[in-house]
Amino acid sequence: MTQQYKTIGLIGKPNHQGASATIKALHSYLIDNQYQVLVESSVANSVEIADMNVCTLTDIGEQADLAIVVGGDGYMLGAARVLACFDIGVIGVNRGNLGFLTDLSPTDVIEPLAKILAGESRSEQRFIIEAEVYRHGKLKSSNSAVNEAVLHAGKVASMIEFEVYIDNCFMFSQRSDGLIVSTPTGSTAYSMSAGGPILTPNLNALSLVPMFPHTLTSRPIVVDGDSEIKLILANENQESLQVSCDGHVILAVMPGDEVIIKKSPCTIRLVHPLNHDYFNVLRNKLSWGNKLY
Repeated sequence: MTQQYKTIGLIGKPNHQGASATIKALHSYLIDNQYQVLVESSVANSVEIADMNVCTLTDIGEQADLAIVVGGDGYMLGAARVLACFDIGVIGVNRGNLGFLTDLSPTDVIEPLAKILAGESRSEQRFIIEAEVYRHGKLKSSNSAVNEAVLHAGKVASMIEFEVYIDNCFMFSQRSDGLIVSTPTGSTAYSMSAGGPILTPNLNALSLVPMFPHTLTSRPIVVDGDSEIKLILANENQESLQVSCDGHVILAVMPGDEVIIKKSPCTIRLVHPLNHDYFNVLRNKLSWGNKLY
């Protein structure tokens, strides 16, 4: 039978005992089954494996057919932002807490992985977003986000003022602690904690969730995923403003700057076991009730 995947990249949380053990077990299994295995350099330094093929995350994106990410959702997000630029499938092994993006359990990873490698799987494309900061009409910084881009002050409980435009159409001005612009993937992350809606992954939509607005009538709103969202910062703001991408990458913002948030041309191809059920994931992670009968 022809192998669906020939080269597989292993990515994991460095210096994490559980992640290292899983990486070693996966490497042994894959080598024994004649796969070419690439190990990302940061985790390679914390595992003891003979004759590893060590490379960068970008190398894995360019050379591998499948990437296996061992860690929590946070580590999955960091890898996914880079791998979205390449035609590669991504599957996660949960070594974190909730694990909305990491399907496989570290206590039972080989059997479901073997089925996936044999073609018993399904995949889905998840879009990501780009955040760009413009100052006097010139691009100052940019980055991508899988979950969300968040405009906020650089310190806790500090109010900021800004205007929101959708496709250059003025929507509202606001005084608040900030604004969360979330993808469907990120709707179960920071956005949900702030009272935002859960969006099923197949939706082409973005949610805008105000953070502690100074008005009782402000509510989250869902817009078309192809919309361009523009945030214009009032000149009266303090200088320590930021746009946070997935809570990892920080873009500095000044009063008067414009922030453009829109869908990226890159997408993530998530690979799931055949029995993957998004609503089952929600029930388990959020402790929702099961069927009555």
